[in-house]
Amino acid sequence: MQQQEFSPQDSLSLIESMINKARNRFSENGHLYLLWGWVILICSIVSFVSLSWFNDYRLFPVWALTWVAVIYQFIYIFRKKKKETVRTYTDEINGAVWTVFIIMGGLLAVILAKTNNQNLFNSVLLILYGMPTFLSGFILKFNALKIGAVVCWVLAYVSAQIPYEFSFLLIGMAVIIAWIVPGYLLRSRYKNQN
Repeated sequence: MQQQEFSPQDSLSLIESMINKARNRFSENGHLYLLWGWVILICSIVSFVSLSWFNDYRLFPVWALTWVAVIYQFIYIFRKKKKETVRTYTDEINGAVWTVFIIMGGLLAVILAKTNNQNLFNSVLLILYGMPTFLSGFILKFNALKIGAVVCWVLAYVSAQIPYEFSFLLIGMAVIIAWIVPGYLLRSRYKNQN
């Protein structure tokens, strides 16, 4: 068996990498929570206005902003990964949680579109929002996200009890509490630790 020779610099780099990987360093800066929180808030308010004032879906193309956010997110994550010297297990697990959320959200949209049951869509969406938010709060040991997730679930129940157009206001309220407020808190925490 051949042994690889390490220079002192290589040895120090390896040790530092292993320590950083094992240490639960806080790398979440809240940027993507803020991005998605604000995009969904704007889309929800515009959707409410479209249904309440015009009694139709003419302003619903505003949801195309989510595709712009997806493209931006891919670019942002790609650039962030290029700059990272170490990726912690916390980062990896949290990334997996949000990947599952994206897959579930896409499947949900396709399935509910085929059933033409719009009234349940926002309720199910709020339930879905709560899952990765709660898990991220647990992974990051960040209670604001856990609280936001519980709010999503409570609002999911409420949204099933009210007229469809008002459920968009509940989505807006949910993203403020679950993503926007925690996003700013995460940003502050990140700046304090780094």
